[in-house]
Amino acid sequence: MASNKDYLTFVLEQLSDLDDISYRAMMGEYILYFRGKIIGGIYDDRLLVKPVQSAISLMPTATYELPYEGAKEMLLVEDIDNREFLCNLFLSMYEELPAPKKKKTTSKK
Repeated sequence: MASNKDYLTFVLEQLSDLDDISYRAMMGEYILYFRGKIIGGIYDDRLLVKPVQSAISLMPTATYELPYEGAKEMLLVEDIDNREFLCNLFLSMYEELPAPKKKKTTSKK
């Protein structure tokens, strides 16, 4: 089931106090980026984030869910109505997120 664009818009509005939030549509779902790093995504109208230590600490009772079949488990963010919490969550997670992978460049000869 694809995610609703209205849900994406709501989450982005909740995060509007942060700089450099972006997303990319991927097969009916949305991958979320914060300052160029993948932080999570919207899957089946659920906000899921990577299970880094800071996220686990801020949401100790969060459930682990699969974004899609065959993927690694992620943390379900249930308190999406709390703008301050969401922004704090993303800020605290940033340093623990892996750097973006370098894109391979192919030279044509």
